[in-house]
Amino acid sequence: MSHNPDPVVSVVIPCHDYARYLPEAVSSILAQTFRDWELLIVDDGSTDNTVEVARSLIARHPDRRISIVQRANGGVSAARNTGIEAATGRYVLPLDADDVIAPTMLEKTVAVLDDSPGIAIASTDVFTFTDDDLPPQAMSLPAYSRELMLQRLIMFYCSLFRREVWQAVGGYDESMRAGEDWDFWVGCVEHGFDAHHIHEPLFGARNKDTGLHVEAAENDLAIRARIVANHPSLFKPITRGWARAVLGQGAENCLPDERVPDDILTRAAEMDHFLAAVMALQRTARVQHYHIQRLEKELAAHRHAAGSLAQEKGPTASAVSAV
Repeated sequence: MSHNPDPVVSVVIPCHDYARYLPEAVSSILAQTFRDWELLIVDDGSTDNTVEVARSLIARHPDRRISIVQRANGGVSAARNTGIEAATGRYVLPLDADDVIAPTMLEKTVAVLDDSPGIAIASTDVFTFTDDDLPPQAMSLPAYSRELMLQRLIMFYCSLFRREVWQAVGGYDESMRAGEDWDFWVGCVEHGFDAHHIHEPLFGARNKDTGLHVEAAENDLAIRARIVANHPSLFKPITRGWARAVLGQGAENCLPDERVPDDILTRAAEMDHFLAAVMALQRTARVQHYHIQRLEKELAAHRHAAGSLAQEKGPTASAVSAV
């Protein structure tokens, strides 16, 4: 089926063995109030039924521009690059297969880029959710600042950007297994691109115990050293020297946080604070949820017992009346 003209937005969803989550991610795109989009699902060498699930979703929505691109497993950066290369929209939104976006995400971020030619990227706050039946938790992020972006990750990967941004930066670094989003945003700083942050939770990140965010937290200092090495002109000579030491042999003495140069602050601390706040909120919600479930079960049992007692008394009362 031919679709013309080209869409305004290309949503790119890399998927590696996340078939179980894919329908929810795609549903969040189908629910968008802004309709001029295409969706490219990139199967990154999955060993589950990702391809079958993707084809089923495509068949169920023949009126929407949804397609699948298959490639050998190469990681999220390579999958995103493959999808963006095949995309035709002037704006690009990366979305991982286990995450979602709010219905007005595209509408509000597209408006920012349409109305402000000097803005190249539109980001938003985030809401986190789990596989449990718990309410999502909103988390706010700071306003965009180039200086702050060099110090810590202040913008999630799921942000809308102009296609020329990806072209100028050279895409995502395919050699990075984690932290590729921060590296990409720092590349945007290096090329002079500006961003605008919408203080509204329009991106939904699934909070689970596995995934690239866990790997990023565990390898935080090495990731930041790699970012410095990839963009040396943005950092002080002492920071470049620290990065070379971390990435070289015998880097153990450079790894403690107190030895990290002050112009690239500890993202690990920020990540820990973020995750601790999220987990605390969700623990509270989980306790409340289970407490309500327990009360509902006790109430149902009480009603059942009361009903049984009434039935037992009923015949006795009738017999007494008869006498």
